[in-house]
Amino acid sequence: MYIFKDYYNNEVKLSFDDHPFSKKPKHVWTICKHNSSWLLTEHKDRGMEFPGGKVEPGETAEYAAIREVKEETGGVVDRITYVGQYYVTGKSGNIIKNVYYAEVPELIKQPTYYETNGPVILKALPANIKQHHLFSFMMKDDVLSYCLQKVEKIRFE
Repeated sequence: MYIFKDYYNNEVKLSFDDHPFSKKPKHVWTICKHNSSWLLTEHKDRGMEFPGGKVEPGETAEYAAIREVKEETGGVVDRITYVGQYYVTGKSGNIIKNVYYAEVPELIKQPTYYETNGPVILKALPANIKQHHLFSFMMKDDVLSYCLQKVEKIRFE
């Protein structure tokens, strides 16, 4: 387990074990690859980030992750893999979020991308992502760096 502070100085516990904090988390975040590039979305307020959101009543976290990728990018998920789960102790409440890795071979134009401006395709993530003003706060803590290390192992299994 990794314990660190997030962008807003909240304590984060990240684990790659099988659902260590909750079997039914209420939030998801999906690190996506489209062919050999990264697939992100541009949130209208926060900036560029990987797709994610809330688990709606009656759906599993994995289904929510697939749905959020489609809604925010138009991406059709071919393969999705659980990466890990993290727990944020925040000032306004606690959040438990599953992290997934998805391979997205196809993008379909959507009539709406909801709270985002749609897909963003990047050949590489910038080395200075933690300081880069175009990226969301969600891309600026160690959840991303640790999960990217884990995703590299998943991709080659």
